Amino acid sequence: MNSDKPRIFITGGGTGGHIYPAVAVAKALRAKGYEIFYVGNSKNLEKNIAEKEDFEFLPVDISGMPRHIGVSLLVWIWKLAAATVKSVFYILKYKPDMIFGTGGYVSAPALFAAILTGTPFAIHDCDAMPGIVSKTVAPFAAFVSCAFETSKKYLKSKKVIVNGNPIRMDFSGFDKDSAREKLALDEKTTIMVMGGSQGAKRINKAVIEALPELFAEYDIQLIHQTGRKNYEEAIACLEADYPSYKENKNYIIAPYFDEVYIPLKASDIAVSRAGSLSISEICMCSLASILIPYPYAAADHQRKNAKEMEQKNASLYLEDEDCTAENLIKALGVFIKSGEKLKEYQNNAAALAKPNALENIAKEIEDCIKK
Repeated sequence: MNSDKPRIFITGGGTGGHIYPAVAVAKALRAKGYEIFYVGNSKNLEKNIAEKEDFEFLPVDISGMPRHIGVSLLVWIWKLAAATVKSVFYILKYKPDMIFGTGGYVSAPALFAAILTGTPFAIHDCDAMPGIVSKTVAPFAAFVSCAFETSKKYLKSKKVIVNGNPIRMDFSGFDKDSAREKLALDEKTTIMVMGGSQGAKRINKAVIEALPELFAEYDIQLIHQTGRKNYEEAIACLEADYPSYKENKNYIIAPYFDEVYIPLKASDIAVSRAGSLSISEICMCSLASILIPYPYAAADHQRKNAKEMEQKNASLYLEDEDCTAENLIKALGVFIKSGEKLKEYQNNAAALAKPNALENIAKEIEDCIKK
């Protein structure tokens, strides 16, 4: 541990939408000479990712807040208090110059501890409707970064900046040709299907049922990320509904792509949940998209994200309950049959990309530390 380096606590976890922006900022700051500590739940995805990136991981035991009053809520409040005390201990031990959080329940203990100890902190909220943690701590933050213009009105802070989501630097290092070469794909229209870091059973089912007709009707390539926990179930469905999938060189199925920028860069169209990070990555890769918001997302933020994209003619919108093979084929046909429509939506998505978000957030953090 080098005590001469300025230290940053990075916190955020639970889903890729909170983790990957946090990791992107952490890597950018480490490249500038900062010592990084990652505060998260050791049972979640962030632990593996943080350790893979060689960040020192500081565990806190915290889970999502129960939505109903009862014993489970009291237990959760106790766990939050204990995790906050533990985070205070981490702050007193390592003395970070600043804390940066990306919202969500995992970031709550470290951000509350920052307030209690008077440690400077900043947050980034990814969604059109900010979460409870972001709205609670925003008044105490040195600055608040957000992805959507519409979220500003919900965040009470002396300094709110619309940056867009910080995207991993890897996204700028690949073009379509090199990505397709990496995946052994050719120049056909390529579709990327993904359900966020957790996967989505509804999307998997609709896509698998649609595959025979899609491949019979269109000359396409399809990349299918099922989510790790849904992969075996998806394979079982394929064996039942589309047993010839193994011989189809135009179909790639995988539980998860750690380097998701490769299949995204290789694609023309995305079928996706409407998490803010997924949308930012879709825009960064200039993809037309069909967004299917997760209906039980906190504060219904995915539906708001998707509606905003639909209003800007950057995405087609499909409700989860309407995500059937028939409707998916129809929606994909809008883009596959019309090169003009495909290009229009791709251009509109590209116009919404904010490629300087990572650089801008890192600079704001540096400026705060210098002050």
